[in-house]
Amino acid sequence: MESNAVLLESKSSPINLLNEMHQLRLLGHLCDVTVSVEYQGVRAEFVAHKAVLAATSKFFKEVFLNEKGMDGPRTNVFLNEVQVADFASFLEFVYTAKVEVEEDRVQRMLEIAEKLKCLDLSETCFQLKKQMLESVLLELQNFSESQNSEEESTTQPSILLESKAAAVAEGDQADCPLDPPDSPADRPGYGMSPEMPATKSKEKM
Repeated sequence: MESNAVLLESKSSPINLLNEMHQLRLLGHLCDVTVSVEYQGVRAEFVAHKAVLAATSKFFKEVFLNEKGMDGPRTNVFLNEVQVADFASFLEFVYTAKVEVEEDRVQRMLEIAEKLKCLDLSETCFQLKKQMLESVLLELQNFSESQNSEEESTTQPSILLESKAAAVAEGDQADCPLDPPDSPADRPGYGMSPEMPATKSKEKM
């Protein structure tokens, strides 16, 4: 009687494998390639494992598969126009699947990923740049909204003050009579000539 097949899968094995390879590289054990990097007079050498570089970079894969013969116990690869710090970060990423860099180096890491044909690093840089751009746009939007709210808060009181001033002016006009109290219309005998009282007295007599 045949038994059913079962799947034995380890979630931690890929991480453990990367960590172990990273430790071997840091200690210089079983390394079979030396990468010499030079940029503007600054030069450095890095030891690594062909299998790791070939598995993560199509550039190195093509180099290693096309090499005709080993020129010694360790293969040498020369890279120009690549900064030392950037290649060190690249190595850390391919051996650990993560690396911490400054924001202004993300574009350079994307360029080295494209140069070395490392798809994982290229996608990671692209996603990070997208998040950074979205964050900047969100900050600009919040700043714009805060500016608009400040402008509205400064214009509304002036409108209220103008309306209050207009209301006070209208109230004053309503309370005040058209003619001032000392106007000639309020004085006795206004509109009569001075001879009028004398004429009336004559008529009465």
